[in-house]
Amino acid sequence: MSGHSKWANIKHRKAAVDAKRGKIFTKLIRELTIASRQGGGDPESNSRLRTAIAAAKSNNMPGDTIERAINRGTGKGGPEEIHETYYEGYGPGGSAVYIHVMTDNKNRTVSEIRRIFTKYGGSLGESGCVAWMFHKKGRIAFDKKSVDEDKVFEIAIDSGAEDVRTEDGELIVITNTENFENVKDQIERNGLKYLSAEITMIPQNNVRIEGKDAEQMLRLMEAFDDSDDVQNVYSNFDIEDELLEALG
Repeated sequence: MSGHSKWANIKHRKAAVDAKRGKIFTKLIRELTIASRQGGGDPESNSRLRTAIAAAKSNNMPGDTIERAINRGTGKGGPEEIHETYYEGYGPGGSAVYIHVMTDNKNRTVSEIRRIFTKYGGSLGESGCVAWMFHKKGRIAFDKKSVDEDKVFEIAIDSGAEDVRTEDGELIVITNTENFENVKDQIERNGLKYLSAEITMIPQNNVRIEGKDAEQMLRLMEAFDDSDDVQNVYSNFDIEDELLEALG
């Protein structure tokens, strides 16, 4: 199982706790702001903003909060100083780590990223050192037990999806970024309920890690995910299911 699918499933289990701590809102507000700053405040013509609004609503964000975030991005709510960037490095066992960051202080953030890497047996790398290992894709996940797999497959492929696969008890639809909105729209039109729908980074290949490296890797990923400046963190690690369960 790929590092992305492992971590994606762990993140979904963390989501309720993160929401209670307000962390989900913080990350969603930043995404709304950046999306509207880069592509304008009209979701009809800005697919990134449309996806961000859908994610915000699915996490029960109030409409006025969404509106304020969009206004900040379009300059209606005062100057906006959030910067979007990526950091790259290596985790335990030689795994690749790709980190999507939104920050108002790059110096503070790079120090924090370096500190987390060092604490959990990794290292911050140069720009471009691991980015080539990942492809930007749309990913829509379903609970296998709650959907008709044949129906999902038919709708997904007919609407332009690249692949439908099973990962760790979930049915996953993979799309290119251009077709993501169309595939998601067709799925919704047919009344199918998904667990998550996102634009993400999927690794081309995986690195198997075991023992202490596996334990450190999970701690590294969780530390990045808990950082206020980190929007998303991706990796190509592969851990056996039995070991993952043993590590909790």
